Amino acid sequence: MGNMTNLCIVYCTTDSHDNAQTIATELLAQHLAACVQIVPGMTSVYRWENKVIQDQEHLLLIKTHQHKLAEAEQLVTSLHTYAVPQWIAVPACAASEAYGTWVEQALNIEKRK
Repeated sequence: MGNMTNLCIVYCTTDSHDNAQTIATELLAQHLAACVQIVPGMTSVYRWENKVIQDQEHLLLIKTHQHKLAEAEQLVTSLHTYAVPQWIAVPACAASEAYGTWVEQALNIEKRK
C-alpha cells in the first residue's frame, strides 16, 4: 500500500437527492473530485439555532486531492441549499498507488516526484 497523503475524502450532507446530484455532477465536470458517492436515507440529529433538529439527509463522500480542496469547497458552497454546509475533509493516511494515480489523473494533477 502506497503512502498517498495528498488524497482526501470530504464528508458533506444535503437535504435532497437533487442537490446532491447537482453538487456531484459539477465537482466532476470541473475536475474537483474524482468520485462522489451519494448515500441516501441518512438521519441526522443536530443542534441548530438552540433547537435539536432531526432530518433526513443525503451524505456525499467526495474523493479529491488536497490541492483541489479550496476550489471544491467554494463550488459546493455556491451550489448548496444550506446556509452552513457540512465540509469536513479527512486526509487519507494511505491508498494504493493505482488508486492514487487514478484520482490524480481524474483531477488533471501531474504526478509529483
